[in-house]
Amino acid sequence: MSANHPYISICIPAYKRVNDLSRLFDSIVIQSFPDFEVIVTDDTPDDSVSQLCTLYQNKFTLYYFRNTHQLGTPENWNEAIRKAKGEWIKLMHDDDWFSSGRSLDIFYNESLKHPECSFIFCAYQNFHDGKVIFGRTLTHSQERLLQHDPQDLISKNLIGPPSVVMHKTDRNIVYDRKMKWMVDIDYYIRYLLYKPGFRYLSEFLVNVGLNESQVTQQVIKDPKIVLPENLRVFNKLHPSIFKKIRNYDYGWRLVRNYGIRTEKDASELLRLHPITEKIPSPVLQMIRSQRYLPESLLKIGVLSKLCMFYSFVVYRITGN
Repeated sequence: MSANHPYISICIPAYKRVNDLSRLFDSIVIQSFPDFEVIVTDDTPDDSVSQLCTLYQNKFTLYYFRNTHQLGTPENWNEAIRKAKGEWIKLMHDDDWFSSGRSLDIFYNESLKHPECSFIFCAYQNFHDGKVIFGRTLTHSQERLLQHDPQDLISKNLIGPPSVVMHKTDRNIVYDRKMKWMVDIDYYIRYLLYKPGFRYLSEFLVNVGLNESQVTQQVIKDPKIVLPENLRVFNKLHPSIFKKIRNYDYGWRLVRNYGIRTEKDASELLRLHPITEKIPSPVLQMIRSQRYLPESLLKIGVLSKLCMFYSFVVYRITGN
């Protein structure tokens, strides 16, 4: 393809982490696959990222854009994708990097072998302080589960962070700008429902950096963010998704872990973070079931599971 129409656009929403971004750039320099562009959209208030990009301008095709105002997560992701001209999008967070010089080549070859699929993702390793913490792979049973219904991603992120994904460019699907915590899950579900079919690569092609400055680390324990975002995703799904016990159990633990004892508790969190209007009926069933149970009992795993199962059966029978 020509420079105006590269096969892959590597989209990097940048914010301050110059050392991490340099590591990512170095992993791009060594890629054996040549038909790509790099798009950097920058939320950084100073010139540090701009100066770094200048150093790499002659090493690969790189386009740098300073945002006129700080967009934040995930709108900066969307902005990078909007600037892309490639047939495929490879979003890369600035603290992640390619683990091999063949990573893009492997993604590319998979896209050629399976033209019916527009979504490809890979296994990955998590790093902290320069050391591998663990690797994430997908089992055959998990792959079949995802093939059957991508909505099951609500109970477990079987794909991983956006940096492990490459998908075809489609302007009709964007990351939900109202989200921070569930934004990737929400996007994957909508993309795979809109364009069914994916390919999974079992090789570790991407390394994922873990650090305390990440948005996910900042909001993971904040019920004002986590609960409303989950409810927003639930409201986009078909209600039958909670007819599966794994998804009902996920919702049950969400209500229990964030101390939602009444519908008023949930409504108050929605008032503080008004990104959705409705509490889905399965969640109301979970709240009603837990309301009169002692919190000490709910903290005992086996007893909580038994209570969840009873509530699940009632929901399956009554539908509310």
